[in-house]
Amino acid sequence: MLIKDILSVLEQMAPLAYAEDFDNVGLLTGSPDTTATGVLVCHDALESVIDEAINKNCNLVVCFHPILFSGLKKITGKNYVERAIIKAIKNDIAIYAVHTALDNHQYGVNKIFCDALGLTNTKVLIPKENYIRKLVTYTIPENHTKLRNALFDAGAGNIGNYENCSFNSQGLGTYQGNENSNPEIGNRGEFMENTEIKIEVTFEKHLESKILKALFSNHVYEEVAYEIYNLNNSHQNIGLGMTGEFIEPMEEKAFLNFVKDKMQAGGIRHSAYTGKPIKKVAVLGGSGSFSIKNAIASGADAFLTADLKYHQFYEAEGKLLLADIGHFESERYTQNYIADYLSKKVNIKVLITQTDTNPVKYF
Repeated sequence: MLIKDILSVLEQMAPLAYAEDFDNVGLLTGSPDTTATGVLVCHDALESVIDEAINKNCNLVVCFHPILFSGLKKITGKNYVERAIIKAIKNDIAIYAVHTALDNHQYGVNKIFCDALGLTNTKVLIPKENYIRKLVTYTIPENHTKLRNALFDAGAGNIGNYENCSFNSQGLGTYQGNENSNPEIGNRGEFMENTEIKIEVTFEKHLESKILKALFSNHVYEEVAYEIYNLNNSHQNIGLGMTGEFIEPMEEKAFLNFVKDKMQAGGIRHSAYTGKPIKKVAVLGGSGSFSIKNAIASGADAFLTADLKYHQFYEAEGKLLLADIGHFESERYTQNYIADYLSKKVNIKVLITQTDTNPVKYF
């Protein structure tokens, strides 16, 4: 098995197109054409993790956080990032990062967070914008079913819990080919009127090239008429953060103790108690201060995230309990999810790092 075969599985788990624009996801070091000897899954690909990969004969390290986040102008080993990269390259270790590609996935970081707490009725907190496109095309009735099914197979027509969604309407199409044309129906220079079926399907924007390939490969016309539109609709199944509910509400202190235990947090910083029971909870793994207002707007009784600053605790405004449980802690079970997913899909050893990469310690 080549490394690129494993990367293909990782992209099925967390499409890189789901990642935020600022992020640096995907293959960071190494060649995809190398034969894989094993996979080591970690949260952060530190030098100590690379050492572990070498010792365990794993030449692919799959990390959550990208060790290379911003550009490097020099690689001299002066800091922990450069040392990890140098060691990986010297020892032919490939590093692949998923980060916000998995953050935005409906079964990713925040679903894992919710599942760890036993939350039900989960929904994306901040649905992704500008991600849905619409294809409109026209064909003759005899080609309609074949073409529509090909578009479905390419990923078009998925809406929430439904697939193979489309709208089809019948109308009159006209055309007249010039001397260089080769019409499927009619002759050059002849004005034609044909019954046509209009097919409309939506798709996620990263599938556009695949959708168009299916369109051109399965259409009978020499010149394919089609339009693609950007939709303002939010994608309800892709986005940052998530909300969920407990079956039975919890008193605030009991809730914090429960979270501390389930997420193995060394400590929790939180805003003033509201005096209200906790039933609906918003979560956002990692740094989530930007989404405090979204959590309040969702009607959550509590918001769990990390990396909050002093003044940001005021933003709770007594409307919800705001809690910082730690960055690593809020993403704690992500590496387990990645390793479990890969183990079921690839015929090669997949290990979880035994190295503690959490830089924050508690006294």
